[in-house]
Amino acid sequence: MIDLFAGAPRATVLTTPVTAIGSEQAAEVVREWAAAPRGRALCAANVHMAMEAWDDPAFAAALATADLVVCDGRPLVWASRLLGVGGARQARGHDLMLAVCAEAERAGLRVGLYGGKPDVLDDLRVEVARRFPRLAIAYAWSPPFRELTAAEDDEVCAALGTAGVDVLFVSLGCPRQERWMLAHRERLSCTMLGVGAVFDMLTGRVGVAPAWAQRAGLEWLVRLAQEPRRLWRRYALHNARFVALVARQRLGRLARSSR
Repeated sequence: MIDLFAGAPRATVLTTPVTAIGSEQAAEVVREWAAAPRGRALCAANVHMAMEAWDDPAFAAALATADLVVCDGRPLVWASRLLGVGGARQARGHDLMLAVCAEAERAGLRVGLYGGKPDVLDDLRVEVARRFPRLAIAYAWSPPFRELTAAEDDEVCAALGTAGVDVLFVSLGCPRQERWMLAHRERLSCTMLGVGAVFDMLTGRVGVAPAWAQRAGLEWLVRLAQEPRRLWRRYALHNARFVALVARQRLGRLARSSR
């Protein structure tokens, strides 16, 4: 198998190690992984995830074991470049899911959908089938908003195996989806991708930020305008601290290089 990570731009932003490749290259990685099926976890990091890892050493340690962490948020790309990784690229969760679906359709891979509300999954299946008519959606389930019992968890793993899922999109929110993927990696033989709010975006429940906002790193502001009551506390807690901590990391790097 070819090494798709050869020469890939890598950085550690705060405590989060990222491989800063774009959506298309990440989708090629998923296709290559499917040729030798085993449980793998691909995480898409944004400021929220990086700060959750910073605040929770146990989560940071778990995230460091992920098979691939890409830069979902533009600030992660900027931070990577600030830390000396000039070729860092963004792999937005929305674009990544679409790129992986396109690769899966071409390669004849079977995909699964895990997470979201039942009505969201119903609409998502219709939308994915509209965009990718030859893509096999082999599994879709909306889990309850609680921890599954051991018996329920066994049923999920068995159902995914029976369905022959090659790629599983997981939408449980950060850090729940990352913890779920990493905890199930040894029990499943598919590649799992944490995609956060992308199910809601693709079904029109959450608006996709315009291109200018994406380029400016202001997707968070668009999300905040759409869901202020749910998201204001997250952004108030994380955004300014992220900027300050990355600046401190940058200064520390400069100080070490000048010795």
